[in-house]
Amino acid sequence: MRRKEFSIDEEQEIHEFLFGMSFGFLGTIGEDGRPRVTPLNYVYDKGIFYFHGSRIGEKMEHIKAYPYVSFSVADEYAVIPSYFTDPSLACPATSFFKSVTASGRAEVVQDLEEKAAAFTLLMKKLQPEGGYDKVDASNPVYASRLRNVAVVKIVTDHISAKFKFGQNLTEGKREQVLCGLEARGAKRDAETAQHVRNSIPISRNRKSDKDAEAAKYDD
Repeated sequence: MRRKEFSIDEEQEIHEFLFGMSFGFLGTIGEDGRPRVTPLNYVYDKGIFYFHGSRIGEKMEHIKAYPYVSFSVADEYAVIPSYFTDPSLACPATSFFKSVTASGRAEVVQDLEEKAAAFTLLMKKLQPEGGYDKVDASNPVYASRLRNVAVVKIVTDHISAKFKFGQNLTEGKREQVLCGLEARGAKRDAETAQHVRNSIPISRNRKSDKDAEAAKYDD
């Protein structure tokens, strides 16, 4: 069961995460009932995932047989070793990450204009500096290529997200993790620490404020 303190409901935050990532995992089922997970590049726009590939192959056969699919995107920020918070137990070892899982119906795009629009979005993500001719369905060079490539869109009916940055930790444990990240100084540790600070549940902040107020009157 997903812990509620890790769930993310803010649509804009989910959108920004999906827009910033370029790689995800497509889950399909074949006619024989066997599952398949395919890693691939994608773009996300207004509740729809787009990806492209060959018009033939196992992935496309799965989609034709069972068009209802899943799609997942994840980004691991940092591994949190157990000794950050406990000198002997292995149990606290974990990682902090963002993940989004979606499900919906996969549809093969036939319209060349929609294909061109999907590739335009993909190129903006993969090659933002430009250096290529505009993807235009009316351009004969592009039109022939658009006809010969498969573009699939997933029209989502459910999206859920989990952004885990120590929301379940006590204030003391959280400070230990922050100190560990600062001391280690790995590539994304500073960024991870900022997410930890930004992810403190409001209820915990309120509790800390109450505790601090009560402490003023302690002997």
